[in-house]
Amino acid sequence: MLTSKEQKRAADEISNSSNVIGKGTVLEGNIETYGNIRIEGKVIGNIKSKSKIALGNSSQVEGNIAAQNADIEGEVKGKIEISELLVLKSTAVINGDIITSKLVVEPGAVFNGSCKMGAAIKDIKMGENGMRAPHSQEARMN
Repeated sequence: MLTSKEQKRAADEISNSSNVIGKGTVLEGNIETYGNIRIEGKVIGNIKSKSKIALGNSSQVEGNIAAQNADIEGEVKGKIEISELLVLKSTAVINGDIITSKLVVEPGAVFNGSCKMGAAIKDIKMGENGMRAPHSQEARMN
């Protein structure tokens, strides 16, 4: 049996992991991670992280995003829910609604949608089917 100290260390290792979707990569499907993720390519699906999501200048996301923190330089078509800080860099193009605690928008960023700030955001739950890929079979059936 693991002690609480060993469990905490294992959880810290998981949350400190980093993932990268490189430029030129196209990924269809949902992503869930406890660690940080950096995206330079294209993701068609939802992205969920207990840590930070960084979308590079060449990134494109068609789906919803949920994370603790996020820096966005690329393009997002979908809902963004950030429990702490969302930074929209000058090259960001957002087409969708934002729910966040704190928001920084650099001059030049484009945002088309509604924004709700300061609301208590529910904890990011992993392994739930609450977020669905916009092009999934189930979405097509409805």
